[in-house]
Amino acid sequence: MDRFAASLRHLSEKFLHLEDYKGSFTRDEVEEMFLRVSEKVCSKCERKQWCLVEDRVHTSQMVYEILCTIEEYGAELNIETKRRLQKKCLMAPRFLREMLEVFENAKQRLLWNNQIVQNRQGCAVQLNSFANVIQNTVREIDAGIFEDEHLEKRIKNRLKRMGAKMISSVFLLTRQGCYEIHLTLKAAKGQCLQTKEIAGAISECVGRTMVPEQGERMVVGEEYCTVVWVEGPRFHTLQGVARIGKGCDSISGDTFLMKNLPGGKQGVVLSDGMGSGETAFRESAMVVEMMEELLMSGFPADTAVQLMNTALVTGREEVRFSTIDMCLFDLYQGECEFVKAGASSTFIRHDGKTERITSDTLPIGVLPDISLKRVTKELSDGDFVVLMTDGVLDALPAGEQEALMGAFIGGNNINNPGELAHHILGQVLEWTGEPPMDDMTVIAVGIWRI
Repeated sequence: MDRFAASLRHLSEKFLHLEDYKGSFTRDEVEEMFLRVSEKVCSKCERKQWCLVEDRVHTSQMVYEILCTIEEYGAELNIETKRRLQKKCLMAPRFLREMLEVFENAKQRLLWNNQIVQNRQGCAVQLNSFANVIQNTVREIDAGIFEDEHLEKRIKNRLKRMGAKMISSVFLLTRQGCYEIHLTLKAAKGQCLQTKEIAGAISECVGRTMVPEQGERMVVGEEYCTVVWVEGPRFHTLQGVARIGKGCDSISGDTFLMKNLPGGKQGVVLSDGMGSGETAFRESAMVVEMMEELLMSGFPADTAVQLMNTALVTGREEVRFSTIDMCLFDLYQGECEFVKAGASSTFIRHDGKTERITSDTLPIGVLPDISLKRVTKELSDGDFVVLMTDGVLDALPAGEQEALMGAFIGGNNINNPGELAHHILGQVLEWTGEPPMDDMTVIAVGIWRI
């Protein structure tokens, strides 16, 4: 797997060291354009010998100046350049027409080549991301596997008394220090066993609370199958949302996701599309759906955002960006990882006080490679995390946004996430006293120890 990852990185380096981005034409390329035009226009001209041989230096200089003028003014050249060309060239109108056509074709090729370079850079970023995922995943699994013959025997005998036959087992210890147990087993003939019932038996043998992995089968039948049980989390979260569209529109350009993720994590993602209304909604909804797919597949948060950014940038002539505001709650450790790309501030409420997490990064969809703001905070029983789009904070007076929002969040004893989210949005709308000037979304997430 290391060799496979190294090959991906090597291929990524090759992509990055191929033809680079070009902002303008070289002298050689200008000379080539001149040759193509002269072959078409000057072949039968009586001054061909003078312009192309004896006075070639001055002619080439004039062509270069014409191209620079075209770049600045377009097809409508300034009067001075046209006068100089008419004095120099007997076939000035045709020469200029052909020069414009050749220049536009060359410019289009330049744009296409730059687009290919940009796409290639995006592929290189993706290859590096995949290489990192491969190495990290393999090392995590390899480091987590352990053998315990006594535990395996206890589980096998306990399941046998329940009417189940186990033929193999794999024990893993996650990075959080939690057990993950994979068992290949079947129920006795004519019987079915619930995976929750088996979880209780395994918990007795392990001495830890074990539950079936999310999405696992409900029943073990007469055919062999592999079932995964994981250690139950120590925390749980509840979420609430309040939102309103620009000008009280029914369609908001903000989209959000709340999802149980692999590894005992709870993910909350909020995305604000460029602009407002249906177009912004389609863009942000696509981002959130793809983020859900990547996070559910086990991709690390930063890798998922980078892949999503590459997908938005690659092959697009029009720049359409979306913000990413992500909170990943570790329900074993009681920690929260904040990942931001162009997102508004996030607030943490703890014992009536508020803490602000800001970001000055760009949204996704702007540049091929972006930087992310990543912060991990330890949370306590009863803490709240509040996410919001920039339309909420921007509605408050500049310079007072942090103080006012801190008062809206911390100046109450509301412990219901839905009520807290609606309270915050209501306070902002009451303060402005007018219809919202942008889409507004507030998400409140509370965390409690089980």
